[in-house]
Amino acid sequence: MSISSVLVLPYPAQGHVNPMMNFSQKLVEHGRKVYFVNTDINHKRVVSSMVEQQNSLDESLLKLVSIPDGLRPEDDRTDHGKLCDSILSTMPSMLQKKIEEIHLNGEDRICCIVADLNMGWALNVGNKLGIKGALFWPASAAMFACQCNIPTLIDNGIIDSDGIPITKKTFRLSPTMPLMDTETLLWSKVADSVNLKKIINYFTHCVGTTNLTEWWLCNTTYELEPGALSFVPKLLPVGPLLRSYDNKSVNGRSIGQFWEEDLSCMDWLDQQPHHSVLYVAFGSFSLLDQNQFKELALGLDITNIPFLWVVRQDSNSTNKMALPNEFLGSKGKIVSWAPQQKVLSHPAIACFVSHCGWNSTMEGLSNGVSFLCWPYFADQFYNKKCICDELKVGLGFDSDENGLVSRWEIKTKVDQLLCDENIRSMSLKLKENVMNNIAEGSMSSENFSKFVKWLKD
Repeated sequence: MSISSVLVLPYPAQGHVNPMMNFSQKLVEHGRKVYFVNTDINHKRVVSSMVEQQNSLDESLLKLVSIPDGLRPEDDRTDHGKLCDSILSTMPSMLQKKIEEIHLNGEDRICCIVADLNMGWALNVGNKLGIKGALFWPASAAMFACQCNIPTLIDNGIIDSDGIPITKKTFRLSPTMPLMDTETLLWSKVADSVNLKKIINYFTHCVGTTNLTEWWLCNTTYELEPGALSFVPKLLPVGPLLRSYDNKSVNGRSIGQFWEEDLSCMDWLDQQPHHSVLYVAFGSFSLLDQNQFKELALGLDITNIPFLWVVRQDSNSTNKMALPNEFLGSKGKIVSWAPQQKVLSHPAIACFVSHCGWNSTMEGLSNGVSFLCWPYFADQFYNKKCICDELKVGLGFDSDENGLVSRWEIKTKVDQLLCDENIRSMSLKLKENVMNNIAEGSMSSENFSKFVKWLKD
């Protein structure tokens, strides 16, 4: 007898894989078997990062599988226009083939596809095969509203048909939502107009599949985004989706990471006083140039307080930055990748110097951590505005006339944040509100339970 299973398909980026893996683990905890589908290249990254865990992963409940993205191994997957074109021309047929292989094996039958909105085409594949589907949005509800209302933004003269802002101005999608800025749109930092057109066309194609399902799920909470969620009432908050660590493995590493986590930082944190450490991490995509990297290093030095700094060592040599000769680093620890959720929940953490990706934002808010915001790309500029202006739990850095965040600006903002009891108090209050959504009977918990029940029907 075949087992009804759920197939989960994230957009091929770490910031999309993480929340969908958290969501998948929750499905497993509720008795569902999950096939988690990465692209071939990301699947290899995930498996290689798991080290000792490879033998402890229970594939009877969570099975990691992959399909090709259509690009060559040497192609640049940060070229999102090229990636989107390749996904759309290659992956639908590959996904159908993978599902048919699963069914032919006879043990399992896919009963539902949970697709990242940016992989919405997968619902067409499911529809063709008679499989029901759901959409998952890993970012904020406000960004979901923007992406789903691209035609409205064009009609209202906010952007042109290629996605380029017509003028630098603020706008509201709805009276219930905060004022937004054209510079905080999801795609606003794509400099290449040809690439931007490809991305906008891809987004529009994926959004066109929303009518194939009544289930739109989002990693947020009502308390964080009441205006956006009331504007898009079909979008159901199921956040915060926090990492479930593999307790069967002694090392307790998380599943779904593209890089191996350095757990030595947890022992180091244990040796630091409570509320004393700056945690500095810019996610999986952000890149600093050498000048900015130097200023950050020297800025951390002159704060004269302990810091834990994640410096990714990608295979891409452009991210191999050299520490300046005058950098002491005596009060800090540098790691190539960290178990972020564990780090943020550690009592030694005083604040989070962050790129403001939505996962990092949700993890920081869930742990009552204050932010120093340094956005780089996509939705991070909107998230910074949300953190600083709406939620009032962080501060932003100001660049000098050369676009550089100086070491002195870093020290000034660190001192300002750590002395601000109002921000500290707001952070702890927000933690309580956000974490209440995990409790039984709360809105996010109930939405998730309804979805699991629907899967069984």
